[in-house]
Amino acid sequence: MTMRIRNLATIFALAILLLCVAAPTAAIAQEYVPTVGQDGKDVIWVPTPEELIAAMLDMAKVTASDYVIDLGSGDGRIVIAAAKRGARALGVEFNPDMVETSKRNAQKEGLSGKANFIRGDIFETDFTQATVITMYLLPDLNLKLRPKILDMKPGTRVVSHAFSMDDWEADQTTSVEERTAYFWIVPAKVGGTWTWQTTAGKAELTLKQIYQKIEGNLKMEGKEQPLKNAKLEGDRISFAVGEGNPTPREYAGRVNGNSIDGITKLANGSETKWAAVRRAQQ
Repeated sequence: MTMRIRNLATIFALAILLLCVAAPTAAIAQEYVPTVGQDGKDVIWVPTPEELIAAMLDMAKVTASDYVIDLGSGDGRIVIAAAKRGARALGVEFNPDMVETSKRNAQKEGLSGKANFIRGDIFETDFTQATVITMYLLPDLNLKLRPKILDMKPGTRVVSHAFSMDDWEADQTTSVEERTAYFWIVPAKVGGTWTWQTTAGKAELTLKQIYQKIEGNLKMEGKEQPLKNAKLEGDRISFAVGEGNPTPREYAGRVNGNSIDGITKLANGSETKWAAVRRAQQ
């Protein structure tokens, strides 16, 4: 009887040991593995090549001071690459299995806490705190997101793999092995009439804007002059006035809502400050 009990105890212990060994093996066997071309909520999943990811992050000049949000983050590779550059990074992905895969991939790279992932719908998620947005979506999805992106803080950088934003022309494009990435800087909203006082009287700047492209004229001392070399990059604006009186002058400033603070450079090299306020629309 004693021998039988011992044998049963031995068999029981071996069974427990086998279960302990088999459990991790079963977990590994069941680990989710995404496949190229699988269906997603709005797009099929096709990963962005590592070489193009590097080019995209270079275009956006991602540094440790950035907060990068990848819309439709898939297996997390863009978020992880941004985190490796020291940036705080977040991936928004609808597929819960992909979210867990991304978390495992980040953990393997030792980036848990730096590269984060959430399950969410990109059209219902607040990504307005990002300094850099990355995405690999379809043209119609880019257009659907465009109004929200254009309302983000001026200077926010946006990079898209493969697809543009229709008539919002990219500030820069790059290609890696026949794959193209598009880059934009969210422009400040500057359309309208701006005024400020000078020693010679009131100055009146009228601007027309289509995305980051601007044109207009400057009226001073009763003389109206068209702007030359007008440029808008994020919240930074610059332009010059041509021949006439006063001339020539170069203007550079930073836009903050309905105000612009800047420097005017005169022909003799001297500089003066200017501070404009946008006139309320009637």
